[in-house]
Amino acid sequence: MNAFPHDFVTVDMRGLKAALVARARGERVSVSVLVRKAVARDLGLSADGETAREVPTRAASSAANVKLSIRMTPKEAGQLATGARAAGLSRGAYLAGLIAQVPVLLEARRRPEHVATLIASNAELSTLSRNIHQLTTLLRQANVEPARPYREMLQTLADDVRSHLRLAARVLSDLRPGHTSADESAHRTT
Repeated sequence: MNAFPHDFVTVDMRGLKAALVARARGERVSVSVLVRKAVARDLGLSADGETAREVPTRAASSAANVKLSIRMTPKEAGQLATGARAAGLSRGAYLAGLIAQVPVLLEARRRPEHVATLIASNAELSTLSRNIHQLTTLLRQANVEPARPYREMLQTLADDVRSHLRLAARVLSDLRPGHTSADESAHRTT
C-alpha cells in the first residue's frame, strides 16, 4: 500500500527504547509512526497525511496488544486508510472501533466534527458559568444596574443547560462502543 521507498535511519535510543515501545503500544501505532510524528513535530514539518492525524482512541491498557496481519484488496485497504484519516485515528484503532460498533464510525460520520460539536457546547457552558459567577459577584455587592443585562441570560438558562446535556448525551452515546446511535434510538421511539 505504501508507494514511497523507505528511508531508514538507525538510532541509538540510549535507554529510551522501552518507553518508546510502550508509548507506541498505548497509542496503538507502530514505533515507526510514533518516531516519524515526533521528528516531524521537532523539525516543524507536517508528517504525511496518514501519520499526522493518528490519535489514540483510548488510554493504554495493561494488556499487551497483538499485531494482526490481514489481507485486503488495494481498494479495501485504501478505504480503511481513508476512513481512519477521516476519523482522526490510526488504522488499528479505527478498525477496532468498527469491530466494537462505535456508532459514529459505523455511520460514516466524521468523528472529529462530532467531538468538535461537544467541545463547542462545553465552551458555551463555560461562558455561561463565568457569566453566572460575574452576576453573583455583582449581586453580592448590591450592584443592581450592571447586573440587569444578565436578566435575559437567566431566563434562558435552564433551556441552555438542558440543550447542552442533550447534545453531550447524544455525542457521548455515539462515541461509545456497542450502542446504537442516539439519533437511531430517537427514531425508533417516535
